[in-house]
Amino acid sequence: MTEKACYYEHFPHEADVGVRGFGPTLEAAFEQAALAMTAVITDPSKVADRERLELECTAPDHDLLLNDWLNALVYAMADRNMLFGRFEVRIRDGRLRASAWGEPADPRRHEPAVEVKGATLTGLEVAREPGGLWRAQCVLDV
Repeated sequence: MTEKACYYEHFPHEADVGVRGFGPTLEAAFEQAALAMTAVITDPSKVADRERLELECTAPDHDLLLNDWLNALVYAMADRNMLFGRFEVRIRDGRLRASAWGEPADPRRHEPAVEVKGATLTGLEVAREPGGLWRAQCVLDV
């Protein structure tokens, strides 16, 4: 894996699911963590970029900012009955501004596996890996 790679993964945690996003920048790791959250629900490639939603969060540190970001997405998914499959994150001075693209949830096409209730503080960590990639992770309550 090259230093410039972006990817996500899941890790088991009792009855819940952990998500990790990796990227060459903090923003890319946050985008990948959001994509990992979508992948807990459905295959992100099944989610079309039909609508754009702007989100904003502030927090005193990167860990809490990740938690707020993922919870803002959970709220938006529930409130708008949408799924999101593409993200663009900008972070500066403790403020996250992001765009999320998606579409209304269609149970027949998206075949949702679970409902994400929220991002928890369990396993919450944002850090730079020894190889230079940023890692953004937490456990989701499903």
